[in-house]
This record gives sequence, structure tokens and C-alpha cells, in this order.
Amino acid sequence: MVYGIILAGGNGTRMGQTDKPKQFLLLNNVPIFIYTVKQFLLNDKIAKTIICAPKKWHTFIKDNIEKYIINTDNIIIVESGLTRNDTMMNGCNYIKDNYGINNNDIVVTHDSVRPFITEQMINDNINYAAKYGAVTTVIEAIDTIITSTDHKTITSTPIRKNVFHVQTPQSFNLNKLIKLFNVLTEKEKETLTDGSKIFTIHNEPVYLVRGDKSNIKITTKDDLLIAKTLLKKKL
Repeated sequence: MVYGIILAGGNGTRMGQTDKPKQFLLLNNVPIFIYTVKQFLLNDKIAKTIICAPKKWHTFIKDNIEKYIINTDNIIIVESGLTRNDTMMNGCNYIKDNYGINNNDIVVTHDSVRPFITEQMINDNINYAAKYGAVTTVIEAIDTIITSTDHKTITSTPIRKNVFHVQTPQSFNLNKLIKLFNVLTEKEKETLTDGSKIFTIHNEPVYLVRGDKSNIKITTKDDLLIAKTLLKKKL
């Protein structure tokens, strides 16, 4: 089976002074996370869509799902964790505890604040995760990228054609994801920035799926303005 996990556990501190986390802010009078959920529900390969969010926002989520989505049977709300990966694993463990895990089960994980995910991205993630076991969505870097270990001077300049910006979805064989996460040390868990690193720490390959520049992550007020423009063009 294929499961979707929508990560909605962030506090949205980079958005500035707002009365709610960024995933619950309005985009064209609709909460951002609703657009994301709808895209997952349109895909008939996804059996269940699990929203992982802070407990205190569950009523808000339920109310808005009932308001904007007709068929809510396949939506489940689970409490988020302290970190991004804890949140993702809460969703995975919910699946394990309630449905069991088969060797071929796939989980498609996605940021709630990337509302412009496309059907093509979801299908590519599902197909490649089934084939390879671990995939991440990326776009090519347009600008030159530098690294700086002291945050003052350039340490290195990677070859641009070999550099990519990571987006989501990131999709994995569910059984393997849980097994690899559970054998990480606490120190290794502290280095995690996304789900794909759970695999790369173990020297497991993560394959690339092409994303899109419009698949933006709404993190700041400027991003919200860009999203409004993108939505207007889409409509």
C-alpha cells in the first residue's frame, strides 16, 4: 500500500508575528495545508493521508477539513514530534501500529507548506520509491553555491551542475525507513535535516526525482506573496 504523510508540525517562526503556524495561514482565504491535502486525495494510489500536527491544532485541522473537503474517510490526524523526523516517524509508527507493514509499502512524505505539489511529482515519487526504495524530489541549482565553515569566507565552490535544491515529496520503502531510523544513534539523529539523510547515513542510495520551481516552501511573508501570485496564475 501507499501512504501519504503530510508534515504540519512546524511553528513558523520565520514567518514573523502571526497568530498561527504558517501551514494554517490563509492563501486565497483557504488554509495552506488544505491545498496540500487535496493534492494527496486526488491520487488514487494513496490509501491513507496522515497529517502530523501539534495536538492543540487538531480541532482546527478537523474543522477545516470538514469545511473544504467532501470525502474525509481516508484522512487521519496524528500528533507531531519535537523534530521534523520525529514527526515523520510518528506518522510511520501510526501506520505500523494500526495497519501493519508489508515489505512493499511506500510512504510519501511532504511539507504541508508546499501546496503546489503536482500529480506528476507524487506519481514519480511512488513509482521510483517502489523501484529503488528511497527517493527525494530536487531541482537543479541555478545560482553558484558556496560553502563556508566559518560563515565569513568561502570554503569551497561545488561544481554547479552537481548541486541540487532539495524539495519534497521524499518517499521511501516504509519497512526499510523504520528499520534504518531505529538503529541510528542519538548523535546521528541530531544531524538529520530530512528523511533522505536517514538512508545516506547508512550509505544507502537515494534516487532523484525532478521537482519544479513552483513547488515552493512557504516559510516567510515574501514566500506567501509569491504563493498568492502562483495561485492566481494557476486559477
